Amino acid sequence: MADRSKIEWTEATWNPVTGCTKVSPGCDHCYAETFAERFRGVPDHPYEQGFDLRLWPSRLEQPLKWRRPRFVFVNSMSDLFHARVPKAFIARVFEVMAEAQQHTFQVLTKRPGRMLKVVRDVAPEPLPNVWLGTSIEADDHVARAQQLRCVPAAVRFLSLEPLLGPLPSLSFDGIDWVIVGGESGPGHRTMDPSWARDIRDACLDRGVPFFFKQWGGRTPKAGGRSLDGRTWDQMPTRETLRRCAADVAL
Repeated sequence: MADRSKIEWTEATWNPVTGCTKVSPGCDHCYAETFAERFRGVPDHPYEQGFDLRLWPSRLEQPLKWRRPRFVFVNSMSDLFHARVPKAFIARVFEVMAEAQQHTFQVLTKRPGRMLKVVRDVAPEPLPNVWLGTSIEADDHVARAQQLRCVPAAVRFLSLEPLLGPLPSLSFDGIDWVIVGGESGPGHRTMDPSWARDIRDACLDRGVPFFFKQWGGRTPKAGGRSLDGRTWDQMPTRETLRRCAADVAL
């Protein structure tokens, strides 16, 4: 867990699970895998097992120790809804998030189908401080957004990163927040500016908050964050959150 995060759209990270496996082209140059594999075989290091999936029960109650409210990205180094994460463990994560009402938790997955099945069982009443999202990198995977729309959630968001192509089939109905970013690291694939602009314009037309994270490049900061001369840091507003909370209460 990190009390500070370099990820622009969050403030802290919490990793009760680490490690993952690839599911689609957006995983090809996974930053988390690259980082974790550097330490494979290092005795007593948290990533001694590299990027192999591992549960960390000892980390489950870490957010409860933080008094100051903050945005917390859940499993920045894994996917909570990986098939090998037991439903009982996911339920415990949701119990902690429910107890830590001072924080806002951001849960992101490339497996919204399993998210839908599990959340319906472990949290059928949406938690107002838990945002649920899915990643989409190409038009072949826009069906993930449809699965997300069916998940009980106070706030639903999309991370369109690394954006590897245009998304003409993507609908923003039922989506409360959109993040766009290009790929970074060795072998990064370049994002066409028109792809980001099309998404931004669609969000503006529909009143969906738009967050432009990065252009990408050799490093995350290499290309900067400016899109058409400005920084886009929009997030769900208090009014949006009040509306979501009212919907949950109905």
